[in-house]
Amino acid sequence: MDVRRILRVSEAVKEELSEIIGFEMEDPRLLEVDVTDVQVSPDSRHATIKVGLNGDQKRQNHALAALEHATGYLRRELALRLQLRQVPELHFEQDKNPNVESRIDILLRRARKSRGRNEN
Repeated sequence: MDVRRILRVSEAVKEELSEIIGFEMEDPRLLEVDVTDVQVSPDSRHATIKVGLNGDQKRQNHALAALEHATGYLRRELALRLQLRQVPELHFEQDKNPNVESRIDILLRRARKSRGRNEN
């Protein structure tokens, strides 16, 4: 797979996971989770998802456990939403240096989405 395709797939996976985790999943352990980066392997079999986690260490551990538990659901949702021959295995890890800009982008998307819901 060429580099441009890997980057497009990584960005698409990031956008969809941000949407699913941020807006659609109702697990309270995931309220403070933000997808900050996704790196898909060259063979598309694995994706490393970096997540920004807030709260104390116990909350962070619970959030990572919730993500690991939801891996099957998240892969099924990605399969439904993205036209990929193979949905990668998802591997979550904490982003030790979450990018402030990505956090702002996430918050802006959430605000726009909630505003759209309130107008209906």
